[in-house]
Amino acid sequence: MEEIMMFSLMGWIGAFFIILGYILYFTKKLKIDYVLYHLINLFGSLGLIASTFITESWPALTLSLIFAGISVAYIVRILSTKPKYRDLRD
Repeated sequence: MEEIMMFSLMGWIGAFFIILGYILYFTKKLKIDYVLYHLINLFGSLGLIASTFITESWPALTLSLIFAGISVAYIVRILSTKPKYRDLRD
């Protein structure tokens, strides 16, 4: 029972991070080409992945995996193309 509650909490925290990312984006605090924006979405997705895997919610798990993959792809793309992030690649 405690394990299920822990994974549920991870899902809620993940949902919070994804919502936070979108709020920061729409209020123009973060831009789509900021690594932080994609890190927030990645951590949110990871929380949802853990929660939906345990609850066997396969459609939500698939969506979370796709969001995580998009976040990772954008982080790699940003870090490989922006010279100001060069120190993060070493």
